[in-house]
Amino acid sequence: MLKSRRLQNKNQQGVTLLEVLVAILILTFGLLGFAGLLSKVYLAELESYQRAQAIVVLSDMTERISANRSQAASYVSASPIGTGDSQPASCTGIAVGPNRDLCEWSNALKGASEQKSSANVGAMLGARGCITQVQAPDPTSGVCTPGIYLVGVAWQGMNHTAAPATSCGQGLFGTDDAYRRVISSQITVGLPSCL
Repeated sequence: MLKSRRLQNKNQQGVTLLEVLVAILILTFGLLGFAGLLSKVYLAELESYQRAQAIVVLSDMTERISANRSQAASYVSASPIGTGDSQPASCTGIAVGPNRDLCEWSNALKGASEQKSSANVGAMLGARGCITQVQAPDPTSGVCTPGIYLVGVAWQGMNHTAAPATSCGQGLFGTDDAYRRVISSQITVGLPSCL
């Protein structure tokens, strides 16, 4: 009888160790799942930050064009502005007007507003801006069509999604446009003198 109790105690000790191992295994899977969730949250936070920065930069240029409506056509650019363009780092030598606004917008797109170890870090990854004329103004009597301009900001996203329909920055973010993000705003410049 005493011998059977000893065997029973030994079996219970082994079962307890097995329970601890199973608990450790379950905890390990839980921690791995949590680490995966944290990485997805980090990517979502970075995407959100980049979108917020893009909205600020887009608003800046739409306000500049709206403030200088008479020269709105001078803001139109054949190639994207920002990362990879030839605008100078300092715009102080450029006369106030559309050219200076484009230079300052280029620097904002390049992240010049915030630096870390002398590197620009204040903007989205590979940020580029596009300004296109959708409709030319026509002051002809009886026609009177306003000028319509599309301002867009493109940057490289962190995860794969559907490619945007807007062409701003198309083909500039690798072979797959599904990493390209674009936001845009349309500006209509009316003709108050038109009858």
